[in-house]
Amino acid sequence: MSDAETPSPLPYTDTKPVGHADFYFAINATFRFIQRHHGEEALKKYWRDIGASYYRPVSLKWAEQGMRGVADYWRSFFKAEPGAEVEVIESADEVRLEVKRCPAIHHLRDHGRTIVPNFCQHCFYVNEAIAEPAGLTVRICGGNGTCTQRFTKRTAEAAPQNMEDIATAS
Repeated sequence: MSDAETPSPLPYTDTKPVGHADFYFAINATFRFIQRHHGEEALKKYWRDIGASYYRPVSLKWAEQGMRGVADYWRSFFKAEPGAEVEVIESADEVRLEVKRCPAIHHLRDHGRTIVPNFCQHCFYVNEAIAEPAGLTVRICGGNGTCTQRFTKRTAEAAPQNMEDIATAS
């Protein structure tokens, strides 16, 4: 199958190979609005709901394809993100994202936007909601432009995400 015939692991279709970075302005403003008018718990619920509903097709693929599906998704995702520098490292037990340059944080910063301090936490809440139905979990360390995200099988022994491990944006 050629690239044109291979179905994308992304939950949307787009005719352009790379998205437009100004979308990050809308994301940041949406997060700020929800938090300011409805509170932090409502924002976390919004993030979880996006992961569980919009990204449900991704979750189903991860459940079916395992770590290969996780790695394929993230390779496709970051290929379409303008300015991303991310290494996707796949093994039988883990997919690790080494985010060397977060496209959202850098675009917002480059354009003088005030970034919602807990912006980077959305990666945990959204990704955990995608991962959970697939029997996976995610742990994140870093933030504010660079981080490591580790997707592994969900086990009873897995320690909960320490939110202090996710840096606040500045």
